[in-house]
Amino acid sequence: MATKPSNSYGESSIRVLKGLEPVKQRPGMYTRTDNPLHIIQEVIDNAADEALAGHGKRIDVTLHTDGSVSVHDDGRGIPFGLHPEEKVSVVEIVFTRLHAGGKFDKGSGGAYSFSGGLHGVGVSVTNALAKRLEVQVHRENQVANIVFSGGDVIEPLKLRRATNADRKTGTTVRAWPDAKYFESADFPKGDLTHLLRSKAVLMPGVSVTLTTEKTGEVLSWMYKGGLRDYLMQTLNQDPVIPLFEGEHYADGGETENFAEGEGAAWCVAFTEDGSPMRESYVNLIPTVNGGTHESGLKDGLFGAVKGFIDLHSLLPKGVKLMPEDVFSRASFVLSAKVLDPQFQGQIKERLNSRDALRLVSTYVKPALELWLNQHVDLGKKLAELVIKQAQTRQRASQKVEKRKGSGVAVLPGKLTDCESRDLTLNELFLVEGDSAGGSAKMGRDKETQAILPLRGKVLNAWEVERDRLFANNEIHDISVAIGVDPHGAADEPDLSGLRYGKICILSDADVDGSHIQVLLLTLFFRHFPKLVERGNIYIAKPPLFRVDAPARGKKPAAKIYALDDGELTATLDKLRKEGARENSWSISRFKGLGEMNAEQLWDTTLNPDTRRLLQVGFGQLDFIATTDSLTKLMGKGEAQARRDLMELHGDDVEVDV
Repeated sequence: MATKPSNSYGESSIRVLKGLEPVKQRPGMYTRTDNPLHIIQEVIDNAADEALAGHGKRIDVTLHTDGSVSVHDDGRGIPFGLHPEEKVSVVEIVFTRLHAGGKFDKGSGGAYSFSGGLHGVGVSVTNALAKRLEVQVHRENQVANIVFSGGDVIEPLKLRRATNADRKTGTTVRAWPDAKYFESADFPKGDLTHLLRSKAVLMPGVSVTLTTEKTGEVLSWMYKGGLRDYLMQTLNQDPVIPLFEGEHYADGGETENFAEGEGAAWCVAFTEDGSPMRESYVNLIPTVNGGTHESGLKDGLFGAVKGFIDLHSLLPKGVKLMPEDVFSRASFVLSAKVLDPQFQGQIKERLNSRDALRLVSTYVKPALELWLNQHVDLGKKLAELVIKQAQTRQRASQKVEKRKGSGVAVLPGKLTDCESRDLTLNELFLVEGDSAGGSAKMGRDKETQAILPLRGKVLNAWEVERDRLFANNEIHDISVAIGVDPHGAADEPDLSGLRYGKICILSDADVDGSHIQVLLLTLFFRHFPKLVERGNIYIAKPPLFRVDAPARGKKPAAKIYALDDGELTATLDKLRKEGARENSWSISRFKGLGEMNAEQLWDTTLNPDTRRLLQVGFGQLDFIATTDSLTKLMGKGEAQARRDLMELHGDDVEVDV
């Protein structure tokens, strides 16, 4: 007698998550779940955006004894009338819809010219993960109150006329985070204090306070000196030269291809030792993992210092300067204004906007060049520090070279090696195809980037015995190039011969390219697992689309690259805002890397400051679980297991064929 399956898979198995359900089902996709700080930060960011737009002078945060947090501002107040299209109160929409808010209105006369991003999550995530959330708005001589629980309205909007005792305008949000979504319900007081203090630093003249009801402690910040005061108070040693500070924002008359108001303010200190202090912000949002605006600062500082050293012939023979020689001793506070910031992930810890690199670099480099040439003696002191860093780095890399021993294998002929021997800088790109390999060779940074083109698809090495691996020429060349022999998970391989800190798989953004990625990942996981464990393996993400944009006003025609559908949508939105007529652009979908010339490949995929590299690791799985998964995917006798896997998860992915 046939047994009935324990679970069936049919039309009714597909569940559509509506409203804020996706946030409650997978909170880790939208916020940090170690503690509730980030969901309160979203409320603070909204208050800061009001101040940034010039409509507020106070932000008051209170930690209440019942575990709730309230954030009060004296901004314009969230509108509470009916939305013209949705026919629902705007304040309710803001707190219950993932993709709603005033930050999307970027056109002329929009509510916010600059704000903390367009990810469309914001306070709706705060609401979804709160047991209770109360909103009070003072606006247009009225007071509005609405209460939510778990993202749902439990007390509908109530309006009353404002009295003399009420303040004129502003918003107060009080939230009780739901502990079941977080590892700890306690707020990290130090992180919250740092966040609020930095808001005050970045908005001179705005008062920021933090009140703790339990202890009665009240902390208050208001900075008039801005970035300079903040950096000087944070440094614990005297800088080599006086602080280098400045700010520059584009105006309507400039032809720099930047939107009016975009730019940056910065303050930099160079010190001889100790850990550098580095903080960066985009539209007042702290970017703790840096991003392209920090890369722009690095690029600008290096360009100016290297130009000064070359101009005065200060570089000793045999010394080669690298950007890190300048940047490694730099402490800084950087505040960038970007019209449409694109962040990595929902919690906005890293800026990905490519234009931000050129934006910051364009303004920082000439400012530092001017300063150095006005203060030549101080410039020479800075040059001494930078040259000393370069010499120390080169000596360290030479020591590593000596430990490698004399038994060096002959490198494969098709490998185009890099000049550096510094493991922390060197990168090897395993490139699909000879044509792409040729573009990569011409477009790379020959100092630190090596190219190994692969012909055809690599062997599926999952079930190949280790002593038979080198029968395959591609695998032999990969092993010799990276300088590590094949090994097992329990082995202790000799990694002293490793020649590259990053080994990057670079294949086309199509199905065949994904197949090559899987085959190479299989090879590394099965026969070079220690490299995966150490974090040496990466996947490069080339662009999927090219947009040929027409001339828009002062902006010339340009080719813009988009890595994925999300970036393509953002690019088209930006073109519309810049005045491009609908469908006046053309969109090309890349068939392969070989279609890009050397300069395009550098800009999109090889440049460390603008590319997107994904580090390969085991993630939440352990080694055994990963092995089981790959056995199902790559094993020759696992056809039924693969079929079951596809039937179970087939609807979870979009297949590009």
